[in-house]
Amino acid sequence: MKKTMCELFAGVGGFRVGMERLGTGWKTTWFSQWEPDKVNQWAHDCYVDHFGDLQDLRGEYHTGEDISLMDKNAIPDHNLLVGGFPCQDYSVAHTLASSHGIEGKKGVLWWQIRDTIIAKTPAFCIFENVDRLLKSPASQRGRDFGIILACLASLNYSVEWRVVNAATYGAAQRRRRTFIFAYRNDTVYGKNMVGVSPVDVLSKSGFMVQAFPIVANTDIASGTLGEYETDEDIINISDNFVFAFNKAGYMHEGKIYTCDISENEIQPILIKQILQENVDEEFYITEDKKPKWVYLKGAKKIPRKTKDGHEYTFSEGPVAFPDPWDRPGRTMLTSESTLNRSTHVVTDPGSGRLRLLTPIEAERLQGFDDDWTNSGMPKRMRYFCMGNALVVPMITRMGEVLDGIMANEEP
Repeated sequence: MKKTMCELFAGVGGFRVGMERLGTGWKTTWFSQWEPDKVNQWAHDCYVDHFGDLQDLRGEYHTGEDISLMDKNAIPDHNLLVGGFPCQDYSVAHTLASSHGIEGKKGVLWWQIRDTIIAKTPAFCIFENVDRLLKSPASQRGRDFGIILACLASLNYSVEWRVVNAATYGAAQRRRRTFIFAYRNDTVYGKNMVGVSPVDVLSKSGFMVQAFPIVANTDIASGTLGEYETDEDIINISDNFVFAFNKAGYMHEGKIYTCDISENEIQPILIKQILQENVDEEFYITEDKKPKWVYLKGAKKIPRKTKDGHEYTFSEGPVAFPDPWDRPGRTMLTSESTLNRSTHVVTDPGSGRLRLLTPIEAERLQGFDDDWTNSGMPKRMRYFCMGNALVVPMITRMGEVLDGIMANEEP
């Protein structure tokens, strides 16, 4: 089987970088990256700067446009569909238009993935999302992920998932994300997995446990999606489905198996290993700003009142200030480098002064090459793009397992 890939919600190309680092011949046939309501499409331009643009099957360029406007049948064929799609409201509206099928309340981007799968039927899919996807929304735990699983099941796919802390598997950042691996049931791999017990899938022979080894897992809980074949079934799941998804799991033909796991930890990269020395003056914290930083990073108990007059105390614990050298970085957000509680503050190894991370250090936290985003975009956007990115070495780990699977597929 040809190693061809399509990357949706591509950002600055993290999935593509991770797969191409394998050096095993992966070819990207198309990608899409579009930031809503932005005049400058910095991430798209960074992607093109590294890899060039790609035409669709009509010979047209639409990679930097709203994916919802794209004719999915015009996307070039591929055997692997990937994407780090945004976490939004996945609930289903109750109005069905025959020409459009089901739609999320906010036109969420999962439906664009679903439409792409319907049009192109890729053999395999790998998706990335925040860890809270498994438990959202708070009012109906597990509904959002249940909708995703039901959509994939209805399209003849089985699914594995795992919540991964990147630092646990050797990266420089304590970033927790949900990775989803889906495979078409009529592939060689899909047929071979039919006889494998859920226990073995989750603890020994499945895709995720090979990419992210474990030392133990808890008892496996099970459940079912119920009916999922029609749009009306998906709406019913949106309205009623509740399930306690855990960190690891497997879904086949609507049956769900999930458990907690203990990871086989790998020595992470520490902050001190990614730091530059004696950086430019612009990154240092000035004396007049230090009290504000101390306040933001410190513990707080703040009296507050709701609109209806209810009084309560807002509390939060302290954040290390500065960030210690002997740990991996915290989760980097799109607000990195701004004056806020989540921004990393480190002691410069050369000058000994407190400062922000440089754009290069932000890229290192995510596992990109130095200056990956140094393609003409403003510094602020370099941090923003890294806060939106995924940890590249985690993709390479999964790619190694997928390479072995692809080798057994028919041409």
